[in-house]
Amino acid sequence: MPTPRPILYVKSACSWCDEAEDYLKEHGIAYDRINVSADRAGFAEMLELSGQTKAPTMDWAGEVLADFGTDELESFLRERNAVK
Repeated sequence: MPTPRPILYVKSACSWCDEAEDYLKEHGIAYDRINVSADRAGFAEMLELSGQTKAPTMDWAGEVLADFGTDELESFLRERNAVK
């Protein structure tokens, strides 16, 4: 069974969120985007997953990376063989 697409939780006007999205797009990684600034259920989901309110947060098949920059994102993706 294929791995589900990662979910990226973002906030409006968040430069780290924009950088994370740019990185994923540059590397051809498809993802589902939830803007927690506009989606209360999405915010609650992110809070439950990560235990915090900070974005960006990524859920990759149950593995969570919270409040990250592109360096942490790159390491997280390398560990999952999503980027080389």
